[in-house]
Amino acid sequence: MNSVSRNPFGNFRGECESYLRTALKNTLPDTMSLDHTGKERINSFLLEAPPSPNYGDLASSICFEIARELKVAPQILASNIVDKIDLSRATLVRNVTTAAGYINFHANKAQLASLTLESARSFAESYGYVTVNSPLKIIIEHTSVNPVGPVHVGTARNSVIGDALARLLKTRGHEVSTHFYVDDVGRQIAVLAYGYDLLHRPQPKGKADHWIGLVYAMTSCFIEIERLKKKLKELENNQVDEMKYDQVNQTRLDLDSWVLAAEDLRSRDEALFDALLNSMKLETAPEEKIATIIQSYEKKDVVVKRLIKDVVTLCLDGFKETYNKANIFWDSWDWESDLIWRGEVSNALNRLVESPFCTIKDGALTLDTNTAAETLQLKKRFKIPDEHEIPPLVLSRSDGTTLYSIRDIAYSLWKLQRADRVVNVIGVEQSLAQLQIRVALSILTSIEKASNLSHYAYELVKLPDYKMSKRRGKYITFDEILDEATKRAMKEVDTRSPTLLYEDRKRIAETVGIGAVKYVLIDVSPSKQVVFTWDKVLNFETNSGPFIQYAYARACNILEKAKQEPLDPDYALLQEPIEQDLIKKIAIFPETFITAADSLVPNILTEFSYNLAASFNSFYASHPVLKAEPRKLRDSRLALVEGVRITLKNTLYLLGIETLERM
Repeated sequence: MNSVSRNPFGNFRGECESYLRTALKNTLPDTMSLDHTGKERINSFLLEAPPSPNYGDLASSICFEIARELKVAPQILASNIVDKIDLSRATLVRNVTTAAGYINFHANKAQLASLTLESARSFAESYGYVTVNSPLKIIIEHTSVNPVGPVHVGTARNSVIGDALARLLKTRGHEVSTHFYVDDVGRQIAVLAYGYDLLHRPQPKGKADHWIGLVYAMTSCFIEIERLKKKLKELENNQVDEMKYDQVNQTRLDLDSWVLAAEDLRSRDEALFDALLNSMKLETAPEEKIATIIQSYEKKDVVVKRLIKDVVTLCLDGFKETYNKANIFWDSWDWESDLIWRGEVSNALNRLVESPFCTIKDGALTLDTNTAAETLQLKKRFKIPDEHEIPPLVLSRSDGTTLYSIRDIAYSLWKLQRADRVVNVIGVEQSLAQLQIRVALSILTSIEKASNLSHYAYELVKLPDYKMSKRRGKYITFDEILDEATKRAMKEVDTRSPTLLYEDRKRIAETVGIGAVKYVLIDVSPSKQVVFTWDKVLNFETNSGPFIQYAYARACNILEKAKQEPLDPDYALLQEPIEQDLIKKIAIFPETFITAADSLVPNILTEFSYNLAASFNSFYASHPVLKAEPRKLRDSRLALVEGVRITLKNTLYLLGIETLERM
């Protein structure tokens, strides 16, 4: 047996499968014979962890599958198969037993411990990272928040998940490129540019993206208030029936809501509010000017291009400052406008027009995605029920300007030309739009190519009793969350380590606070909402980022006290159940990593790291390490602690969470 392995538990699993396959061939040669395709009739040897360690380390239920065909009892079949297993040359398998029809494999504890802990110590910072044989070029697009205000806590989940996916796939050996799609075209940007221009394009006061968020919210607020006032006046002048009466009441309620939003915005920056309001009072047709900005930018008008590029760049600089703090970066910033100016949007639009699925209604170009899906037989491929009607997709306005839908299609084509696989990290509310894009891509390229684009959907972040709205300037920014997390972590650090220098305590607090926020945003399955509460985020005593970071620091402290002396372990001495539990967890880490990367489920790493940290804390509380006797037991436990330290560090790296040697 090799002294080290990239996947220790995988070696054990492979040995179990080999013995099981050989025993089945010897016991039931007909069952294992080849079918008409040349494959073994029984070609799946699913080995799973049994419900209790008493039943071994891996168990197979294959006898239940075969017993139905042979019409024999699974228990009898299992006993016959186990009798055929010869373990005389086994290295990692100690013995095989049966229980209620299951075949249970028991590991050679000393051999598995030796292989696992020596592998962890040998590979160190790369332990557990098993690479693929055939790497792919993968583009991960994530965050891509509209540059009209700061990143809020909801969008932060997108960023943290996207960064974790990129880390997983890169570490798995793929060639990964992370992209940020800069939405600099359309109404939202035009509204921002309009307001910024009315202010005579000043330099931001404070953090750029926060200031720009105020400009956008104030401009939107003024426009909406004037629109509602005009609508209310028209309704009151023409009120003739009960339906109009209801409309009047609803319009008044909407207007009151926006007036309250305006009051809140003024309280946040009175000078900015009044300056913009005074300029707005001189405007006669803001909607026409906003429409002109949209059209002029698409036509690459020099003046409008400079206006929008300047204000968007300011906002992006604010984004980069925030994400630099969170240690999240991108390889490429892709501007939506470039797709238009390079002709890629018009090219995609023209090709769709040539298809039989486009129609023009009231001057607007529309793609009949449902007919296209049925004609190309896409519903089954994209797992859409036959009876489900896919709504049509509007591609351009009657004035000739494009909508985000066709620009997203052109961007998806651009990404697919550069990668074998594209992963779009986008909220679950965009599921329909992502489906419509894949239908369009199937028309423009091929079904196989379109299938290479996947939508990684995630649910939103919920703040109890708080509803966010960027147009109203009502949101909790990612900056505020990170700063508050750091402040709260600082209180904990001051309590636990009051003698440390202030700069050291500050660094620890920032690392703990930011790690805590990242952990909670990944820990919940993407299909579920994150309910963000501080008592969960910064809890040092239960499932949280700080809990795991603290376990890592504890392991570092033990190893530091050992003075890095050469170890001479005897792994057969690690016989305590908690020691065996830790060894198995460390051994299973590579398989956990493979599943997380190949299935894009980073949240299983939070569960894994928490369980490992919790087991390590139990071990630390009940068994001495530095004072263990005899010396070989001490060295074996130190090697175990080193294995825990390495595995925790490598797991947290994949989650984008930094480790600390002291907390």
